[in-house]
Amino acid sequence: MRKEKAKNHFLGKDGHVKLNCAQSVIKAYHDHFGVPAEEVDRFAGFGGGKAPEGRCGAYYAALYLSAKKNQIKIDRLNEDFVRAAGSIKCKEIRSQRKLSCLGCVEKAADFLEGQKID
Repeated sequence: MRKEKAKNHFLGKDGHVKLNCAQSVIKAYHDHFGVPAEEVDRFAGFGGGKAPEGRCGAYYAALYLSAKKNQIKIDRLNEDFVRAAGSIKCKEIRSQRKLSCLGCVEKAADFLEGQKID
C-alpha cells in the first residue's frame, strides 16, 4: 500500500501530487515512522542527485526514516541498493542505467516495508 503511494507520488498519478524521489518516499512513510508531514517539504531539495554526498534521493529518504526510529539497518540498505542500482549515488545510478528513478523509489519502499516500528 505505501509502496504504491510512493510510486504514485513520484509519477503524479491517481490523484497524488507529483513529487521528487526523496519526497515521494518520505510522503508515503512519514506517518508510519512518526515523522512530521512538514518533513516532506524539506526533502524537496534532495531529488536529482542533490541529497547529501550526491546520494540518490529515494535512498537518502529510506536511510533518514530508518535512522529516525533506531531501525538502523544501513548495511542491508546499502547492499540492497548497490545490488539493484549499482551505487547509492544518483549520478552513478543514472550512468549505469541499471535502475530507473522510479525503480529507486520502489527499492527504497521495498526496504521500508520490511521495517518494524516498536
